[in-house]
Amino acid sequence: MGRFVTALSIFVVLISIISYNSSTIKSLLKSSPLSVYTTSHLSDSQLQAIETSTSEQPMLNAARNTMSKTLYNAKITTHLSSARGHGDHGWLNTHHSFSFSDWHNPKLMGFGALRVLNEDRVKANSGFPTHRHNNFEIFSYILSGELTHRDSMLKKGAEGGQSDRFFRMHRGDVQFTTGGTGIAHSEFNEHNRDTVHFLQIWAVPWARGLTPRYHTRHFDDDEKRNGFVNILSPLKAGVEATTEEEKAAEPTIPDTIPIHADLVMAAGIIAPGAEFEWTIGAKATGAEGATKRKVYIHLPMTKGGKSKIRLDGREDAELEEGDGAFVEDVTAGDSLVVESIGEEEAEVIVLDN
Repeated sequence: MGRFVTALSIFVVLISIISYNSSTIKSLLKSSPLSVYTTSHLSDSQLQAIETSTSEQPMLNAARNTMSKTLYNAKITTHLSSARGHGDHGWLNTHHSFSFSDWHNPKLMGFGALRVLNEDRVKANSGFPTHRHNNFEIFSYILSGELTHRDSMLKKGAEGGQSDRFFRMHRGDVQFTTGGTGIAHSEFNEHNRDTVHFLQIWAVPWARGLTPRYHTRHFDDDEKRNGFVNILSPLKAGVEATTEEEKAAEPTIPDTIPIHADLVMAAGIIAPGAEFEWTIGAKATGAEGATKRKVYIHLPMTKGGKSKIRLDGREDAELEEGDGAFVEDVTAGDSLVVESIGEEEAEVIVLDN
């Protein structure tokens, strides 16, 4: 209610300024020494058209922009795709939103618990051989193609059925790893023809030396077209979880993958002209209004450059494919509106922490 009153007050002030400027412009036009040449032949309706085009329209646009915002105190900073690190290794084409491997930017070392966001394309019959992780929460979000995850203890050809330790992932699948004290696995594109396109994301856990663990889950596109779908949420038992609670792996938000961090991940697919609303904190952070948050938004490169979004109704917060945005100075319970303003539907990734 308070925000509505504030917005209404701003709108009334702007309209008052518009009214004042309108009469001023008419007076100036008619009293100017040049008026005999410039306005004497104009009708009142033509003068009105001049007033609107020269004064009212910019202010009406300002009023409209002000009224469209819901996060008045938020700071939104775009992170353009062109500012990401990039490496083309033949078998791997990768973009780094944050410092990674041999690409280093001291200003892009992470954002809250979020440490790595790589957008990777791996060609057929190639991939990441067995490698080790520890003390990171690592998750892969598949956009297209096929990616095979295999624990180092499982020999190729002797894996049995699909499990958390062996999984052929496709679009909509998310594979999650708690590195903890140390875990080794491979991620390989074993398809004979198609390139796999996926996001690899790392988060800093709230404790070191955790027990290594895998989780794999599918998240349906149809549900993502109805609104943001929660994918990860904090382990419900929190930092002080017992061994039994770790094994139970109950997330704060049902039907999500539990993560050892105060982080919520979500995804939505927004049709052109439509908008989704993201509730900051996803009601997974305790009492609304009590927790300061920050949100990273990413728009993957999935539609050949034809998808585009706008955040919080701001013209300076429009993202094209590959772009991201840092949303700061927000509080749990606030609402962030994401509009799809491109030619094709936009797949939007939310990382809220």
